Amino acid sequence: MENIIVVNNLNLYYRSNHALKDISIKIKKNNVTALIGPSGCGKSTFLRTLNRMNDLVEGVKINGEVLYNNKDVYKDIDVYELRKKIGMVFQKPNPFVMSIYENVAYGPKIHGITKKSQLD
Repeated sequence: MENIIVVNNLNLYYRSNHALKDISIKIKKNNVTALIGPSGCGKSTFLRTLNRMNDLVEGVKINGEVLYNNKDVYKDIDVYELRKKIGMVFQKPNPFVMSIYENVAYGPKIHGITKKSQLD
């Protein structure tokens, strides 16, 4: 079966805090993969590396390789196109800093729907 996400030697730092250390994993297409561990062990931090949500966090430094469909998500893929393909839902709501309407309309907008009547 084809690997859709491949992570090699991923390291993530919050300034001097080395939060993710040498993570390597292959995630196969059409399979269920579970990340299990105690609170604070880096599960959400790791997931945010897959669609570059850590780009929005000040002081984050990432090295290693994250491939999606054999393309490096930090070099070869437009971040907006990547986020159309790799999304995530967390237990607690984590909206963008904008109105509720704009948060709900964000998905259709990035897929080209701009007409207000359609968004409404």
